[in-house]
Amino acid sequence: MSQPGRPGNLTPEQEAKLKEFWKTAFKVFGVTTTSSAADDLLEEVEDEAPVNGSGATQEKEKKKKRNIFSRKKKNKEGKSDDNSSVVTGAADAEDKYGQTKEFFEALHSNTPEELHRAFWTNVKHENPDALLLRFLRARKWDIEKALVMMISTLQWRHREMHVEDDIVKGGEALSVEEAKSEDKTKKKDADDFLMQMRKGKSFVHGLDKEGRPVTLVRVRLHHGGEQSERSIERFTVYTFETTRFMLVPPADTGSLLFDMTGFSLANMDYTPVKFMIKCFEANYPESLGVAIVHKAPWVFQGIWKIIKGWLDPVVANKVHFTNSISELEQYIDKSNIVKEMGGDDPFDYEFIPPQEGENQPMEDTATRDRLQAGRAESIKNFEELTAEWIGEGGADSAAIQSRRTELAQQLMKGYWDLDPYVRARSFYDRVGVLQPGGKVDWSQVVGRKSPHTFSGTDAGSSVAGAVPAQTDGIADSGAGAQGSGASTVAAGVESHVADKAATPNAPPLGSGAAAVAVGSEDQVADQAATAAQHGGPAPAGHDPDGLD
Repeated sequence: MSQPGRPGNLTPEQEAKLKEFWKTAFKVFGVTTTSSAADDLLEEVEDEAPVNGSGATQEKEKKKKRNIFSRKKKNKEGKSDDNSSVVTGAADAEDKYGQTKEFFEALHSNTPEELHRAFWTNVKHENPDALLLRFLRARKWDIEKALVMMISTLQWRHREMHVEDDIVKGGEALSVEEAKSEDKTKKKDADDFLMQMRKGKSFVHGLDKEGRPVTLVRVRLHHGGEQSERSIERFTVYTFETTRFMLVPPADTGSLLFDMTGFSLANMDYTPVKFMIKCFEANYPESLGVAIVHKAPWVFQGIWKIIKGWLDPVVANKVHFTNSISELEQYIDKSNIVKEMGGDDPFDYEFIPPQEGENQPMEDTATRDRLQAGRAESIKNFEELTAEWIGEGGADSAAIQSRRTELAQQLMKGYWDLDPYVRARSFYDRVGVLQPGGKVDWSQVVGRKSPHTFSGTDAGSSVAGAVPAQTDGIADSGAGAQGSGASTVAAGVESHVADKAATPNAPPLGSGAAAVAVGSEDQVADQAATAAQHGGPAPAGHDPDGLD
């Protein structure tokens, strides 16, 4: 049985919310179906009042069927007024990461078809319901807040981080090529990315007691300023995306293990910490199971006070401190803990670089296009059936949902057929953890000393697949509030669908340059010094759990 709030384990109220979220998503994506009855259902709107410049509303008669979309007020030219500033202004106090602004930017700069394509590219091997439910749970089942979070996440993935067209498609092999570039910035970023891979600053290894993949972060190997900020962010997202492929149901979250052995202030760097927190809370919803901080020294007390203040309480409550192998064993079996941390696993990380010919299937564009066409047909069938499911109740709804589950399984299998043609192979493919067809085999690394003894697929000898099923990232959204002014958010979507239909030549999703806020190294140094002062002398009999 899956956990509550997941596919197959929803209350009637939660299922109703999921149906309404799909209905909302279809509106954003401009989805129509071959069923006129289903399309009529999707077009039903609640005729709410337009929002004026002060945010006030007028009472209007409401239609019987409820939908979150409201009609926008028309100006003299017959075009919809842009009320996004009303929402943004009202949301500033709650919208921690400016996702409401990103939401409207996404609607303005992308056609419904582009957002539709971005959504399904993000689904990958996951059950589509599971992905939507992550956003609903993260926003406490508030559909409009979940919508803002989902669309802004698509914007972040495709315009800022270029997750699909760079990080996943290019992978480690792209960095190897760009390390030869004459462009100094490109070469620096590539060298820095590969340095982190070679050092094993963080890597995924084995499972915790809940069956969640564990990402081990060896904090002592990081030094501020040693790598470019862009390369650190790319490495972080690459780890998130790779871990996502290692989630095997019923596990749908990952675990983080920070090894603080040998930590000093020279290892503290607040900028990447802030980026990781943002990923947890804004872009990889409901994907962190637990974060374990192991053997934190006394100086980390002051640093933790600063970091905890940045965290959503939901995320902060998932952070636990351990100081001995017996405490760590509460979360991870000793056989899955590497010897360098006091466990029994002899594994010694050693990076295996990309091998010649391992990404050759990606050159077979004819096969890729054929598989993508088949996947597009499966997506269409799934959406047709979902439209029927939205409008049905009782036994009919249950029967349709059973068919939807079968189609979701077909979509998952279809992704793994496509995977070798759209995703560059990773270290985990080379050592045999990620195998064709979505299989994950941890016996290839756990309990083995050297990666060179692994029986992983030779990258040049066959089409190496990747991994398992239904889940997302290694981060958490928490339950942070997501903007008010819901009726104007809805109106923005309504306008977006109409406006983009009339202006099909908008710039494609994914064409923008990355824009990442950076903090100066002087600020980082000042914060580190302040943190050390906060820590003070080590208290007698100090227990790291007291840090929490």
